[in-house]
Amino acid sequence: MARLLTPGAPIHPPIRVFAPSLVLCGLVAAVGIIAPEQVAQATQSFTSFSLEALDWFFLLVTSGFLLLSLLLALSSAGDLRLGRPMDRPEFTLISWLAMLFAAGMGSGLLFWGAAEPVWHFLSPPPGQEAMTAEAGRRALVITNFHWGLHAWGVYGIAALVLAWFGYRKDTTFLPSAPLRAEFRGPLARWVGALTDIIAVLAVVFGVAGSLGMGILQIMAGLHAVLGTPIESPTLMAALLVATTIAYLLSASTSLDKGIQILSNLNMAMAVAILVYLLVVGPTAFLMQTVTTSVGDYLAALVPLSTRLFPLEEGEDWSHAWTLTYMIWWVAWAPFTGVFIARISRGRTIREFLLGVVCLPTLFSLLWFGVFGGTGLYLELFGGGGFGVVVMSDVTKALFSLFGNLPGTLVLNWIALALISIFLITSADSASFVLGMLTTGGSTDPPSSRKITWGVIIAVLASAGMFSGGGIPILRALAIVGAIPFTFVLLLQVTCLLRSLSEELRS
Repeated sequence: MARLLTPGAPIHPPIRVFAPSLVLCGLVAAVGIIAPEQVAQATQSFTSFSLEALDWFFLLVTSGFLLLSLLLALSSAGDLRLGRPMDRPEFTLISWLAMLFAAGMGSGLLFWGAAEPVWHFLSPPPGQEAMTAEAGRRALVITNFHWGLHAWGVYGIAALVLAWFGYRKDTTFLPSAPLRAEFRGPLARWVGALTDIIAVLAVVFGVAGSLGMGILQIMAGLHAVLGTPIESPTLMAALLVATTIAYLLSASTSLDKGIQILSNLNMAMAVAILVYLLVVGPTAFLMQTVTTSVGDYLAALVPLSTRLFPLEEGEDWSHAWTLTYMIWWVAWAPFTGVFIARISRGRTIREFLLGVVCLPTLFSLLWFGVFGGTGLYLELFGGGGFGVVVMSDVTKALFSLFGNLPGTLVLNWIALALISIFLITSADSASFVLGMLTTGGSTDPPSSRKITWGVIIAVLASAGMFSGGGIPILRALAIVGAIPFTFVLLLQVTCLLRSLSEELRS
């Protein structure tokens, strides 16, 4: 192995990964349509087994990525530029952050913004009391931990690897490119091909699961606005088809036009809703909640980063929430990594990492402080009842929250538009990335390739949606491809550290 995987030999072109990736995803999609319940059961069994055996590993890896990103930003490597010394950023800071937000977790913030803090308030980790003021504080800490620095630490490292090798070493944006740049030989080619296939699976399953959850939330919104059936298979299928057509049409525009315009529009709408809730809601309470939750989160960051439940009856809770989230971010890493790398040429490593890790995290903390704080206020000081909705059907949470505020109808329509655009931009970007991954790293993959992957994503999403398992099945589907990709990320990080070390020495 040492002889086959050594530096110095010529770089061979990557082995084609389209056919095997398409066959694997197509088989799963076909079986999912024929026997959705069996696919759902197999998906949950695989993720449950992996979490039970390697929960400590996944938590330490994601915490390690966050630590590594901060160390690199503060080290002398932070001065190195992603590109030539004269290169400068292609996008403005605002547009760059808007695209980060839209690609990274935009629809997830809408889905869980009010729901997750209230869920943990009513059903906290084992050994903690529910439905108290202290439970509300802990609920926000847990939520911020799930959606904060760890998520963006994974995204930042995944994107940095590809941006460094792509802009500094002139490789493609394939996940295998760092490996083929640092280790040459026949074995490197085959390991590289396997790496690309694993990345394709992670993107397809991750985006399909998130697309399914977004469609279910749109159905809840239409039910709140128009009174449509909440569990209509016909409406579910129609929404999926319409969304699929929309993101495939969006994929026909260039990155700097289509996705940038939609991302900026989404950011403006999201900020408008955030400010509106802050103004019409219990403003003083919400600002106090935001301030307190940030301090509580930072104080609890290290203990939470290593917390499992080996001596308590809390493994099921940890696996269902914390570990699922950590692996979920890894599932999105090959997609967001390529996308963030693509829009980040010309920035220094320090600017890149601090921008990717810190700024979106601050926005997430503000978002959950306002949305989650409003939900907690309703439970603690309002008429209550919001928590019942969250625990019975989480897809209704956002629209139930708006039902307690003035301007409900307008808020509901804006939220529906936001969710739809988030889904379109995410699936659009994923189709582009999958096309690139399966055309040898082409920055302009053919439309036929993007359409093929767009259809596969939609079919897999439908398998999860029609399986009858609801959100748990879709979450399991979203992380099933991430479990093997965790090891790919570790291999990529090894290549990055090796390359940075050589660059600094020279």
